[in-house]
Amino acid sequence: MALLIDDTCINCDMCEPECPNQAISMGEEIYFIDPERCTECVGHYDKPTCVSVCPIDCIEVDPQRLESHDELLLKYARLTGKLKD
Repeated sequence: MALLIDDTCINCDMCEPECPNQAISMGEEIYFIDPERCTECVGHYDKPTCVSVCPIDCIEVDPQRLESHDELLLKYARLTGKLKD
């Protein structure tokens, strides 16, 4: 499942530097998560770091991009060229 940032984002700049996949960037008005790069930190961390550092809880699962843990691992492998157990 890719994550998304909803419109309550205050552009605090906390999430972008924490993303190991460089999936977060500034959009037209608020930060944006690229669903092709978001693995919910699978392969990197136990839980999404962007969610952990967001002070207002504006990052949620994108209902249009539901992916299994295995699919996220495959995306991680594609992005990094390796696969962690």
